Amino acid sequence: MDEQALERAEASRGADAIRRIVDNLALVVRAPDETLRLTVLCLVAEGHLIIEDFPGVGKTMLAKALARSVDCSFSRIQFTPDLLPSDVTGVNVFNQRTNEFEFRPGPVFANFLLVDEINRASPKTQSALLECMQENQVTVDGVSYELAPPFLVMATQNPIEYEGTYPLPEAQLDRFTLRVEIGYPPLAEEARMLTEQTVDPPLDSLRPVATAESVRALIAEAGEIFVEESVNRYVVALLGHTRSDARLYLGASPRSGIALLRVAKARALAEGRGFVSPDDVKACAVPVLSHRLIVAPEARAAGLTGAELVREALEHTPVPV
Repeated sequence: MDEQALERAEASRGADAIRRIVDNLALVVRAPDETLRLTVLCLVAEGHLIIEDFPGVGKTMLAKALARSVDCSFSRIQFTPDLLPSDVTGVNVFNQRTNEFEFRPGPVFANFLLVDEINRASPKTQSALLECMQENQVTVDGVSYELAPPFLVMATQNPIEYEGTYPLPEAQLDRFTLRVEIGYPPLAEEARMLTEQTVDPPLDSLRPVATAESVRALIAEAGEIFVEESVNRYVVALLGHTRSDARLYLGASPRSGIALLRVAKARALAEGRGFVSPDDVKACAVPVLSHRLIVAPEARAAGLTGAELVREALEHTPVPV
């Protein structure tokens, strides 16, 4: 088998593995296929996910289903105003037997960390996630502890209830690779969901279709996807368009461009291709960029959103051919 045929075979296996995980999530979560797919792509892109939607639509269930689908360790934190950073990262405790301090790991030491209602905790506690999301490590009292890959932070927040919340600062939002919404299911799906959840909840019987090792292999495969220089320039031009838009107080950062390219690589792998196309970038741009943009007050008063401005930037940025 020649080198190109081998690459195509590997890409096909990667696409099949991603499809199996997406199909497994669909057994539990009644959400659009693209939302489930983006969730898996975020994992393959070594990113972090923010799920913003109304209460009761399955945000927590999506996180749990993903962890069970890939047979990884799962931890959950309910963010509240009185939560401390050490409640997230862990703390050194004095052991009277050994007469030494020993480290007690916090819930962040898991492959999948679900942070429920992330904007309920104080900025000090929110900042406990910054290092682990960026560097895959936690530092306590000057000692750094590595987090085992894959490591994915999934945070939820309610977009309509702001009383008693602390909005995420830009630096925190910029570390979330993707933002997705689940939405209300169609009437027929919701009726089916009522029966499932009150008789035999599908999450209880969900079986893994991948392992941590296979996920690490997918991450490595996605990293090897080829990106032509013209696609790199397309991403940079798209970012530049958001920075020059007077309706935006803050445009997309270089970190957002890296995130966009990583998710585009994961999408190319899911499509069974060994290279990134401009269509991959266009398909991922809104969920990757929209939450990072700060809309100027007058544009926000006119009803414009970050997602709409990203779509407009896509329309006005020349696509490489």
